[in-house]
Amino acid sequence: MTTQQSAPTRRKRPAKPQFTQMTLLLEAFLVGFATLVAYGLRVAPPATVWTLGGVTFVILVLLSGYVGRPGGYVAGSFAQLAVLGFGVLVPMMYGVGAVFVVLWAVSLRLGGRIDRERAAWDAAHPEGPAPA
Repeated sequence: MTTQQSAPTRRKRPAKPQFTQMTLLLEAFLVGFATLVAYGLRVAPPATVWTLGGVTFVILVLLSGYVGRPGGYVAGSFAQLAVLGFGVLVPMMYGVGAVFVVLWAVSLRLGGRIDRERAAWDAAHPEGPAPA
C-alpha cells in the first residue's frame, strides 16, 4: 500500500520586489548604454560622462538589492528622477526615462496587487493547493 505524500509547497517570493528589482536592473543597463552614447556624442568631458554614468549604474544595481527593505522603494523612486536627469546630456533619455518611470509605477502597483491577492488566496485556502 502506497501513500501519496504531496511535495512541500515552495514559499512564493513576493511579486513587488521581483518586479521592481528587474526594472532597476534593466534601467542600470540602459544607463550603461546611455553613457556610451553620451561619450560618443562628446556632450561633456569624458571623465564627467563616465563618472556620472558609472555611479548611476552602480547605484541602480545596489538599489535593486534593497527594494523591499525600509526606504528601498522610495530610494528607487528617487533613482527614477536621476535617470530622467540624464536627458540634460542626451535628450532622448527624457523619453526613455519616462518609459522606465511608467514601468516603475506599474511594478509598484501591480506587484503590490499580486501580493495582496496571493495573501487573500492563502488565507482562504490554509490547506494549500489541491494535490495534482
